[in-house]
Amino acid sequence: MTSLLIENCRLYDTVETGPLTSIAIRDGVIAEVGADVASDKVLDAQGLILAPGFIDVHIQGAGGADVLDATPEALETISRTCARFGVTGFLATTVYKPGQENRHLQVAADCAGEDLGGARLLGIHLEGPFIAPQKRGMIQPDCLAEPSSSVLEHIYRLTGDSLKMMTLAPELPGSLDLIGPLQDRGTIAALGHTHATYEEAVRGLEAGIRHVTHLFNAMPAMHHRAPGPLAAIFERTDVTAQVITDGVHAHPAIVRLAFGALGATRFIPITDGMQAMGLPDGRYAYNGIEYEARDGAARYADGTLIGTALGLNRMLARFMQFTGCSLTATIDTVTQNTDRLLRLDGRKGTVRAGSDADLVLLDRNLEVYATIVGGRAVYER
Repeated sequence: MTSLLIENCRLYDTVETGPLTSIAIRDGVIAEVGADVASDKVLDAQGLILAPGFIDVHIQGAGGADVLDATPEALETISRTCARFGVTGFLATTVYKPGQENRHLQVAADCAGEDLGGARLLGIHLEGPFIAPQKRGMIQPDCLAEPSSSVLEHIYRLTGDSLKMMTLAPELPGSLDLIGPLQDRGTIAALGHTHATYEEAVRGLEAGIRHVTHLFNAMPAMHHRAPGPLAAIFERTDVTAQVITDGVHAHPAIVRLAFGALGATRFIPITDGMQAMGLPDGRYAYNGIEYEARDGAARYADGTLIGTALGLNRMLARFMQFTGCSLTATIDTVTQNTDRLLRLDGRKGTVRAGSDADLVLLDRNLEVYATIVGGRAVYER
């Protein structure tokens, strides 16, 4: 049995009124809250805020590595870099290449749930291949396919139960027929990279889509005579949506508008992180094509936004600034909301006895001082 005691911390949801407290951890699980017990190791939080670890459901790379590198070492680098920004769990977000080996998917599936030295790889998020060519964004044409059960079955042969999310365009012929099979395998069907009209989006939501990939990006804008998918999304109270909250992919006023429309329990900030995350500004390459990372934004040479180089805590800080949201509600968007989305049954979204000891110590500016995964400190400032 291994044990850890975190003492002199302030719980994130009682930060204004609650006293300093202690968290006792045994074998990777929170054993007691508010009790000082003998432990193998003691971590003095020195008054810092303790929160559940963040979960990033949309990240392609970090620390100079990418899921497409197709090596365990690349995933370890992403895992360790994520931990620097308070992330304790992530979905390896990537593409499927029809007719190619797709070794990166097999490697990611093999590493899911393993100890990678930092944040846990909780599964795979595939952007495509069933997406609209007009809205493919950074995704290259060789990563697209017409919706078919045979292609989907091949993807499952590569990923198994590790495929936790698939982004698709509901307007494509045959796309709606795949939502049921995705649900049957426990995969979240997400609307994204779509050219859908309002009516087509409604049909997709009625067929079982309950999540949206990077709201506003890679989808038609709203017009008062052609509302597109955005109006359909905002109307549904059972649909959650990712938002890249850097203030570049969506203007701060739009981030604020989206939060008001979706509400605190449906809004999920993401990084859409690239390999440049955690590295200096400069030129890098994604899927063989050069891009430039500058001031946290990643763009191809033609100006196409392809992701960010910002850690999730930085995204949360900007979100809090743009919306005036409380610290507690901000943290809930990437802990409780993501826990519910991934159907983790409260194991990773709360600080309570019985929950996984995936935790982060931070200050009021969301600067990370320590990240704890499975009761072990994987990052300390």
